[in-house]
Amino acid sequence: MGNNKFRWIELLHLGSNLWREEGNSKGREHRSTPEASPVFLFDRDCWNKHTEDLRTAGIDTLIIDVAEALKYESHPEINVRNSWDHDMMRAEIKRLEGMGFELIPKLNFSAAHDIWLKDYSRMLSTPTYYQVCKDLIDEVCSLFKPKHFHLGMDEETAQNQKGLYFAAIRQGDLWWHDLYYLVDCVEKNDARAWIWADMSWSQPDAFFSKMPRSIVQCNWYYTNIFDRDALGDYWGGSLDAFKKMDALGYDQVPTGSVWSKVDNFEGLTKYCVENLSGDHLLGMMQTSWERIDPDWMHVHDSCVKTLTAAKNWYKNRKG
Repeated sequence: MGNNKFRWIELLHLGSNLWREEGNSKGREHRSTPEASPVFLFDRDCWNKHTEDLRTAGIDTLIIDVAEALKYESHPEINVRNSWDHDMMRAEIKRLEGMGFELIPKLNFSAAHDIWLKDYSRMLSTPTYYQVCKDLIDEVCSLFKPKHFHLGMDEETAQNQKGLYFAAIRQGDLWWHDLYYLVDCVEKNDARAWIWADMSWSQPDAFFSKMPRSIVQCNWYYTNIFDRDALGDYWGGSLDAFKKMDALGYDQVPTGSVWSKVDNFEGLTKYCVENLSGDHLLGMMQTSWERIDPDWMHVHDSCVKTLTAAKNWYKNRKG
């Protein structure tokens, strides 16, 4: 992804066993998948409609959360029922690329979002774990042949797992060792790694001293307030990180969502375009954090609407 093209990106949750580990009741009242499913949940009509709506809106890049959606040949022990075999995934990749989308696969290896790994999610940082991660990255890359690959790596903190029946976090040099290992797996497939950048809020000194500039940063910000003086430490830290990463030369793709505030994304786009260097702002990304099914299409329709509004503002501003 060169800096000469500003990308409009949507993160789609094809797989959704990412945030529903045992004991996690947070948000169940409004989540489309209240707990990790033993069956791949997919609605073709809704998926087709949403991807067509995104194409019509001029979105050019899709990040695809793969997770349990693929029937893995390298590790069938983690598969769920009705997941797509390689031929089915290739067919969908061909369809979406034929619509003009660049596709970026995503496998989230954060210990807070890895229930899709099943038992391996409890084997962090072991030789077995490292081999499985490599095998899965290689397998997904063999299908997508991507230029970029999103590794997740967000919210791996005690606070984010305090309600789980089984909590596991990597800290200090171990977290960095594992990140570097995963990035190396991606780069050996001739792709560039992307990650979520929320560690830059909680551990800025470590983040900015140890994070390679080769990794694209997806810092996320979901509220609708852009006055730093009106923010506390949490969202204030996120807002501060955009400028800090820009000043230090990190390529970034700021990420908004309709999940918390429906008017977040247009405001975030304006803030980032007006405050960050064009040299390192690669585009803007939005997501819903909901599975694409009939009960939640109103959320995905909101994504299209807000992406369109942000694109129109950007176009009119640029003339």
